[in-house]
Formats: sequence, C-alpha cells, structure tokens
Amino acid sequence: MVRSKFRMPTAYTILFLLIILVALSTWLVPAGTYRYVNEAPVAGTYHAVDPSPQGAGAVLKAAFSGFYDAVDVCVFILMVGGFLGVVMKTGAVDAGVGRIIQRLGGREKWLIPILMIAFGLGGTTYGMWEETMAFFPLLIPVFLAAGYDAVVGISVILLGAGAGIISSTVNPFATGIAAGFAGVSLGEGILLRAIQWIVFEGAAIWFVMAYAARVKRDPSRSVVGVGAGKIQANMERTVEFTPRRKVIMAIFTLTFLVMVYGVIPFDEMGLPLPVLGWWFPELSALFLVGGVVIGLIDHMGEEEIAETYVAGCADLLGVALIIGISRGITVLMNDGQITGTILHWGEEALAGAGPVRFVLLVYLIYLPLTVLIPSSSGLATLSVPVMAPLGHFAGVGGDLVVTAFQSASGLVNIITPTAAVVMGALALGHVPYDKWIRYVWKLILYFFLLTLVFLIAGVWIG
Repeated sequence: MVRSKFRMPTAYTILFLLIILVALSTWLVPAGTYRYVNEAPVAGTYHAVDPSPQGAGAVLKAAFSGFYDAVDVCVFILMVGGFLGVVMKTGAVDAGVGRIIQRLGGREKWLIPILMIAFGLGGTTYGMWEETMAFFPLLIPVFLAAGYDAVVGISVILLGAGAGIISSTVNPFATGIAAGFAGVSLGEGILLRAIQWIVFEGAAIWFVMAYAARVKRDPSRSVVGVGAGKIQANMERTVEFTPRRKVIMAIFTLTFLVMVYGVIPFDEMGLPLPVLGWWFPELSALFLVGGVVIGLIDHMGEEEIAETYVAGCADLLGVALIIGISRGITVLMNDGQITGTILHWGEEALAGAGPVRFVLLVYLIYLPLTVLIPSSSGLATLSVPVMAPLGHFAGVGGDLVVTAFQSASGLVNIITPTAAVVMGALALGHVPYDKWIRYVWKLILYFFLLTLVFLIAGVWIG
C-alpha cells in the first residue's frame, strides 16, 4: 500500500481556514471595545459590548469584504501586472537581463547585498513593504537567469525590506505613528534602532548569500527543487539590446524610481524635499501611464497595447485575490468586536511587571497580535496608546515600547499567512508556503533572539 505524501494546502485554503477560525473565535471570545479619543483607545476604558458572532454568511462574505477594503492595493497589483506585461512584450527586460548577466561575468552574487541594502534602507526609513510587490516580477527572473532559484529573488526583497522594517528608524507608518501615540519624538531611541538595523540587515544578507551559494553549487539543494541548469539553458537565446530597448528600460527604471520618491514622507523625516504624498491610487495611475508610453515607444498599436496590458493584469490576478482574502481576516475580527478584547488581555498581562520583564512581555504579546492585525499602522493606533502608559508604571520609556512593537510587527510579517505581501510574493515565485517556512525559520529565530538582547540592552541603557 502506497501512502500518499502530505501536501501543504494552497495559500487560498490556508487563508479561508484562518477566516473560519476567526469566525469561530467571535463566538468564544467576549466582545468588547475601548473608549477612543482622536481615534486612539484610552487605557483602562475597556468595556464589554453586545456580542456580534460571525456566522456562515459572514465567513462567505469575508473574502469579498476584504477585497473591498483592500481594493486600492489590489488595483495597484493589477496595474503593475499590466505594466510588466507590456514591458515584457517589448523584449527589453530579456535583453537587459542578458546584458546584466554578461556584464557581471560570474559576480552575480554581489547583486544580493547591494539590492538588500537598498530595500533595507527603504524599509527602515519609510516602511517599504506593500510597495515591494512591484519588484518581485522584476527581480525574480534576474536571479533565475543568474542560476539561482525563485527563493533567492524573493529573499532579496522580502528579507531585505523586512530586516529594515523590524529595525525601523524613522518609518512614519510604524515608528512615527507609534511614537506619536507613545508621547515621544521620532528621534528617541533612534541610535538603538540604527544599530539594530545594521546587525539585522547584515544577518539577513549573510543568510541569503549562504543559501544562494549552496544553490549555485548544487541546484538540487534548492528548497523548491528548481534546478539552475534549466533556467540557464532558457537564457541561451540572447535578445539584442537595441537603442529602443535601452530607452524602454530607462523609462522602466524611471517609473520605479518615481514610485519610490512619490511615497517617501520627506517632511516627516526632516528633509527639505518636495513631498508628493502619493499612495496606491497615484501609483496605479503611474504604472498605467508608464505601460501606455512604453507600448507607444515600441510602436504597438492601440489594440495591441490594450490586449497586452489586460493579459499582464490577468497574470497577477491570483496575487490580488490573495491580498483581498488576507484583508478579510481583519475585517471579520473588527465586525465580530473581538479586537478590543484581545488587546485588553494584553493590557492585563502586563500589569505590575518590572522593566525587563515588561518590555519582553510587550514584545511577546505583540507577536500574536501582529498575526491578527498585520497592518503596522493599524496595530500601532489600536495598541500603543494602551501599552505606552503601562510602560511608565514599569519604568520603561515610550521609545522602548515603540521598539518592541515594531520589532514584533516586522518579524511576524515576514512569515505570517495574513500578510498579503508574503503570500503574494510566494504566489508570484510559485514557492509553497511550507517551503518558505522551512527555509526562513532559522533566520527568524536569530532575529527573535537578537531582538530580546536589544530590548534588554535598551532597558539597561535607559
């Protein structure tokens, strides 16, 4: 008798199971909420409310509700897909990748630290996370062509930006919001977080480069079982890098640079640069215009541009669906009135703790909270106004509460199935979720232990 080998469910199944679990929780967890002042919960004001258990209808609607709630992100992903579809049709990317591989001449490994530092800087300064979705379709083929597997391409972006977010220095979406609610300036605790970023980014680079070297030497050691030889063979057909394709690649690169510039809050970082204040609607329009312009440069007709763009959107439709379903979990929790109760349990668990014990407990409590509320800004808004006052009674400054919060939030978001970026990136690279966990768990453990050391050091330094 042949035993069937267990296979990890798809991302869709995992997310739907989590939706069912959250719905069941709304029947078991008491409903409650806080009194809010300026959209922030006030410590000690938690009170029970009438329960709002979520039934089968809510479960069935959760994914659609999440899709509506995340429609800006989903549309952005589709627009990126259309943009990339047009660019790929021109052959400019194939020609550009071929030229990069040719120029590197066996030094492809140096792409890893260079790009990871770039994404890490984006993560630590302005919380570059959802925005990274645009880079996965671009960089995964580059690393595949260089003889690595999709995991390397995903890691460069996800772990590079993730290490930056864990140790956010001036990230306005996590550190900035949390610091404001904690009653401290953005600069308080920045030295500790800067050192944390150097250590964490260095550890992530070492981890990815070590894995990439193993896959390069022996493709069978890839966690997804992708052999580099096949990929290299596909790149034997060279595409000429014509002047027109060079112009297309220049516009292609410029589009991404404009995207990065458009979302950076220079004013909150104290830099005297014009602030565009762009978010997903503006970014979606940017990629739409970029795709049309590139199509015209390549002498495509109106019909060909439209068909190519729509086909590109279709390629990323699965990613958009995953993002929408992920957001449905948070919607269900809020509708079930259990978010406040879960936060209140954390508040009770921290009462009367000493400085070291308090800051470590805050960190540990934030780990499961981030699974339930993957949005760093949302979690900061809900929880920091409650946690920070408790820290004062324990002799812990608000800046250290902020560090504990963002470290937990950033760590969990690298692996949690409720993080749309993680599930979307894995879907793009065709990497099963269980394979990703098997690959990254050691680095996650390093980050976890290092964070404990930094938090204890922060208490001692004062």
